[in-house]
Parts: sequence; C-alpha cells; structure tokens
Amino acid sequence: MALEFSERIRRIPSYPVAGGYGEQAPMVRLASNESPYPPLPAVAEAIERALSTLNRYPDPSNSLLRARLSDRYGVPSSRIAIGNGSCDILLAAGEALLEPGAELVYAWPSFSVYPHLSAASGARALTVPLDSSDRHDLEAMLREVTVATRMVLVCNPNNPTSTAIPLQRIAEFLDEVPAHVCVIVDEAYCEFNLLEDPDASIELLGRHPNLVLLRTFSKVHGLCGLRVGFALCGSQELPRVLDQVRQPFFCNALAQAAAVEALAHQDAVIDRVTRTIAERIAVDERLRALGLTPAESQANFCWFSLGEDRDEAEVMRGLQERGVLVRGGGALGREGALRVTYGTADEDTRFLDALAEVL
Repeated sequence: MALEFSERIRRIPSYPVAGGYGEQAPMVRLASNESPYPPLPAVAEAIERALSTLNRYPDPSNSLLRARLSDRYGVPSSRIAIGNGSCDILLAAGEALLEPGAELVYAWPSFSVYPHLSAASGARALTVPLDSSDRHDLEAMLREVTVATRMVLVCNPNNPTSTAIPLQRIAEFLDEVPAHVCVIVDEAYCEFNLLEDPDASIELLGRHPNLVLLRTFSKVHGLCGLRVGFALCGSQELPRVLDQVRQPFFCNALAQAAAVEALAHQDAVIDRVTRTIAERIAVDERLRALGLTPAESQANFCWFSLGEDRDEAEVMRGLQERGVLVRGGGALGREGALRVTYGTADEDTRFLDALAEVL
C-alpha cells in the first residue's frame, strides 16, 4: 500500500527553485535575488567566533538580536519577531491566523510563497491583478476585504515585478483596512527603494496595531545562506503567537551572531546599495537598447517581458548554455517574462552579452 498524504499536501504549490547548484562550470547566478557580495569581514569573524558554541542550542528568545534591532529601529523588543528567514515568519503567521472559512488577500503576480498560506491552512485566497504599471492596486485589494479577511499581504517593492508604491498610498490603505485584519507589508527589498527612506514605514506601526513590517538579512546584508529575517510588529501579541506555532530554536546560533554584527555596519550597507543601484541604471539602459522595456525597478532585480514572438524557455536555455542563470516569469505568475538579479558589473555584462546573442 502507498502512503496516504493529507489533502493540503496536494494543494500546496512547490517553491520554484533555481538550478545551477550542481554545475561544474562557474555560472553567473542571477536567478534568486541574492547579493553578489559576500558577508563583510567583521561578520565572517563573528560567525567564526560562534563556531565554538555549536555544541549548545542557540538562544531561543533571540534576545541580543532583538535588542540590537530595537536599538536600530526604535521598536520595543517585545514587538520584534525573528525567523529562519522572513519566509519562516510569513508561514508562521499563516498558521497562526488562517483556517478554513478565513480569507487572505494579495496581489498577483507577487511573492511565490504567498499561495502556500491558503493551501496549507484551507483559507480562501483572493488574488488581485497588478495595475497596468505592474504595481499593487490597493483600491481593488481593499474592495476584497470582508469580515472573513484575516490577512492582507502587500509586497513593496514587489517580487517579481520590482515595482514599488509610495508609502503615502500604503498609509491611506491602512486607514481603511478594518482593525481585525493583519496587514503584512513585505519589505524584503526596501533598502533598494528610492521612493522614500526605507525606515519611513516604521512610523505607521504606532498608529496600526494590526501592521507587520517583514524584513530580511538575506538581501542587502548578503546572508542568504544563514536564513535570518525579522518582523517589526504593531503589537506585542503577534510575536508571542508566532513563537507558539513554530519549533523551538528556529534561528540558529551562526545566523544570530552574523545578524547582530551586520547591524553594526550601516555604512557598508549604504555602499552596497549604491553599487547595486548603479548596476540597476546601467542594466536597464542596455535592456532598453535591446528593445526591451524593464519595469521601473525599486529592488535589486529587474523584470521585463520578452515579447509575444519569443519563447521564455528557449531564451532561458540559451542563457544557461552561455553560463547565465535567470528566473523565468512562468514560474512566478506570468509567462513570457524574465526576472534578473543585478549582480556585479562583470556578471551583468556577461548576462547582457549573452542575452543579446540569444535574442
């Protein structure tokens, strides 16, 4: 007899993982929105110092990391949640807030983990198309909110389309959302957003106890491999509840040590953001020269349509044959598009030269 799995396993979509990990030849990996820059030397040293503690469990309360985040953002430690990446917090929020009969609302296409929440919980997902500029249509999303809505997700800047909406529009949206609805603003790429100061959204937490700002150390701090994220919450109730639905020791000791040290180097963060934005400008200009129209990116990646006469799989295959990995739009909610992370200048040149050949 075969194993019998639960109904929700058949509902949960698989996360679209990029390939290339087993390639013998060096590949230009621009498929996963990773930082092209390794951890800072001081962060690497902090990780090395923590190696000798690995015979012990990590701090289950993440107390030092939450204290440092509290100092950095001015949010009390009791209103800060830590996770094994920001996805861990997102999935825990789904488990804590959603159930059959409940509803959640999010834009589409957006972050590919969002469909997991309804599939795992049995809640009903209401997806709202992006507007003509590939941005969130907050007015349309607000129309979908009902008494059954438990959660609204706003990815800003949006993954995969790279676009962002002004904070003022989010503030107006929050004023209209009922207090019983948890609004998670996923700000994984906020440091690259030039529309406003990345920390400007924190002021909204004091006015909206139902607001959560979801952030990560994976992108600008270059700690994808250690998986550490955090949430700044409008109330202290949510972090407590999130810990109830997760396994103990969900953030490992090396991740905690690395994140604590990374917070002490904000000048380096600014430098890395500046370099990424310089590449953003250069790459987007050359894409336009190739006859492509990238969305107005406020992230560390670009998003563009290939046009009706080009096959997405064929273009991706041609790029991979030339040593470049990118992410296809078909796996992210829109066939016929590519999402490409901005890398180093050399990596971006390899991508653009390969794309010109393929096209």
